[in-house]
Amino acid sequence: MSNPRAERVKSVARLANRKGREATGEFLVEGPQAVREALKAHLLDDNLVQAVYVVGGFLESHEEFAQLLEQAQIHPRIVTGEVLHAMADTQTPQGILAVAAISQPQLSEVLSSKPKLIAVLCRVQDPGNAGTVLRAADAAGADAVILTKGSVDIYNPKAVRSTVGSVFHLPVLNNIEFDHLIEAAKTTGSQVLAADGYGALNLDALQDAAVLRAHQAGDSKQESDGQPELEAPTLWLFGNEGQGLDEHEKQSADHAVAVPLYGVAESLNVGTAATVCLYASARAQHTSQRS
Repeated sequence: MSNPRAERVKSVARLANRKGREATGEFLVEGPQAVREALKAHLLDDNLVQAVYVVGGFLESHEEFAQLLEQAQIHPRIVTGEVLHAMADTQTPQGILAVAAISQPQLSEVLSSKPKLIAVLCRVQDPGNAGTVLRAADAAGADAVILTKGSVDIYNPKAVRSTVGSVFHLPVLNNIEFDHLIEAAKTTGSQVLAADGYGALNLDALQDAAVLRAHQAGDSKQESDGQPELEAPTLWLFGNEGQGLDEHEKQSADHAVAVPLYGVAESLNVGTAATVCLYASARAQHTSQRS
């Protein structure tokens, strides 16, 4: 393909905006890392990757992609650099781009699988932050990421790039109604924790308590003091960048938990706070399983 004004090129480029994605149910996957993960995921779901576009010479210098494409039974389309630039959202595309189908898992399916750890983004609007939280959730072994109404579309090209392929590793639910989510989650027995800088509970103290319980495993059961247990199935709520969680969101949680700040910074970026909280739960859960 050599004509940057061809209709196929324009249709791919339209996936950079939400209307284009909603019309087709597809999204852009840009760059070697993200496309690699998309192709690996396609081996388990052959409806995922719809098309792959590469510039001439790319496959010759990236043998791994040639092998993955063969395994996935996908025939890439060779395009000029000008065409790839016209398709891509980035100013400097890295030689390869794919079009993938948007996954639409159902909330009931996710919750019925007895998840141990879920990250919930409440009105998080920056695509980079959303992608960072999704990547952290993936690394922490979370079972799903849920974005409530008012949050950025996780299939925004910048958000997809920020996940560095993690968008293909776990269920992601977009545009979920908050109250419905909380009601459904609580019927499964999961606790709901709000990450709140002014929360009454201290994350460090909860981690210390989780370690103590792990060390006491096998001893007589300790009476619960009403505090949340990080090793229990948990939904973490993370709020909007500027406003945090609103009062309704905080009141809907079982507990509000603050990440302690030992320096002079006023607060943590939502991506950083989410990483700390998710890893606190993941560590407690894994330690509990080993005890």
